[in-house]
Amino acid sequence: MSNQSLCRVCGGTVREFFDFGRQPLSDAFLPPGADLGEEFFYRLATGLCESCTMVQLMEEVPRERMFHQEYPYHSSGSAHMRGHFEELAKRLLTTELAGDDPFVVEVGCNDGVMIKALAEAGVRHLGVEPSGGVADLAAAKGIRVRKSFFEESTAKEIRAADGPADVVYAANTLCHIPYIGSVLSGVAALLAPTGVFVFEDPYLSDIVEQTSFDQIYDEHFFFFTVRSVQAMAAGHGLELVDVERLPVHGGEVRYTLAHAGARRPSPAVAELLAEEDARRLGELDTLRRFGENVLRIRDDLTALLRRLRAEGKRVVAYGATAKSATVTNLCGIGPDLVEFVCDTTPAKQGRLTPGTHIPVVPPEEFSRSYPDYALLFAWNHAAEIMAKEQAFTDSGGQWILYVPSVRTV
Repeated sequence: MSNQSLCRVCGGTVREFFDFGRQPLSDAFLPPGADLGEEFFYRLATGLCESCTMVQLMEEVPRERMFHQEYPYHSSGSAHMRGHFEELAKRLLTTELAGDDPFVVEVGCNDGVMIKALAEAGVRHLGVEPSGGVADLAAAKGIRVRKSFFEESTAKEIRAADGPADVVYAANTLCHIPYIGSVLSGVAALLAPTGVFVFEDPYLSDIVEQTSFDQIYDEHFFFFTVRSVQAMAAGHGLELVDVERLPVHGGEVRYTLAHAGARRPSPAVAELLAEEDARRLGELDTLRRFGENVLRIRDDLTALLRRLRAEGKRVVAYGATAKSATVTNLCGIGPDLVEFVCDTTPAKQGRLTPGTHIPVVPPEEFSRSYPDYALLFAWNHAAEIMAKEQAFTDSGGQWILYVPSVRTV
């Protein structure tokens, strides 16, 4: 096993800085009676490109294994995220999509939570979504959907059929795509001369600062910064012209790209770039220290769970998130430490968590007989969940959090 590889963005040398070990597919929840010997595992490790500073996974999981007809994540599952996307849709309608007969393409539209608001406003639109089940949900809402992966050939076909796009948008999608060169070439081919590519994804600076290591799993191949996005854009005739920090999902950045020279970059780009340089985000030593913090959290969390178990306390988990696979498998958290994990997604209920095989149950099981402690895997929705489950806290229950450190509340 090599501790270096070639950068998927620029071809430079990627040096490994942390190995999470043997991990399963994060969204491959196992049905009852599944042959556990057939479960797919891979090595989850992260590295830094010495040339363009893009942080990326050292090994790629085949995309068809992750995004398929049964893909269980639904963007509209969180009220907070629904509000987030609706707010952006309103903004686009008064800015980039305010012209004559505008056209928008969303890459990875999922169940259509964002593009639905634009469709209802009469905007010509197309969602591109490879996961058939969620694409069907979007289509059922009246959204025009193309079931496919977005790449250069797809983009050229869309342009030939629909004309240039005023906006290409992607939320929590671009970081999933190892063949990113083809995507950016496609964006450049599809965008109108004054069009923009707007995408938002987890921000490496927030991940490092908060040690939110569970943002690293099979579906997240890249971890963006302003510097690495600038370099990535430049290789495809595009330019980073705006950045906006977002409080969702533990900290993201919304990046806006345009054809090189088409727009004057916002001062926010230089400001955030200066912050990154001050934090030495593009240096291996910084990222290795992040790895040391991950190991500290691993040790603290497992010690706490073992102590609670020894004391006879009931511990369950809340939120069968994709990112929880990284936590449970790195820490060795199975049904011996956590009784079950409750989740609102019907497709996950009645199944077992990937790799560690904790039963997933509906949320009603949580309130049927409150546990002593609830390990909050969906910590990025903590405020929403804790407000909803106030009765648990009132009954004396405590939440276990592990970002940025292990604690009970």
